[in-house]
Amino acid sequence: MKTNYLMLHTITRIVTFIILSFSIYLFFAGHNSPGGGFIGGLMMASGLILLYLSFDLKTIKRVLPFDYSTLIATGLLIALLTGFNGLLFGDPFLTQYFDYFELPILGEVELTTALPFDLGVFIVVVAITLLIILTIAEDDS
Repeated sequence: MKTNYLMLHTITRIVTFIILSFSIYLFFAGHNSPGGGFIGGLMMASGLILLYLSFDLKTIKRVLPFDYSTLIATGLLIALLTGFNGLLFGDPFLTQYFDYFELPILGEVELTTALPFDLGVFIVVVAITLLIILTIAEDDS
């Protein structure tokens, strides 16, 4: 007899969408209030782990074919390059710059160098968390 996981898969898709949306909110809220790359990355990883738990590993690996080791290196590189940005202008490492810009549709928007740094942290946290959990899950012994 074949098991029907329709209800589990439907609820997982809805809950995962909510978790991933909240993760993106936390990411963008982080440079001005609590949140940022670390907590946003943990929320993103928890949403993706929920998908891995509901569906099988092969299905999700086919949908998300990422090499998490490469993502870790990419995130670290983004965070480090953001840190070296201050050194180019004679300021200390990881100096934050910000300014307000007028964008056509969005109006006045504050852009900061904390956002790309948080992006690097976000990518590293998601990749490390998924790499650790999936490595443990795939262990046959």
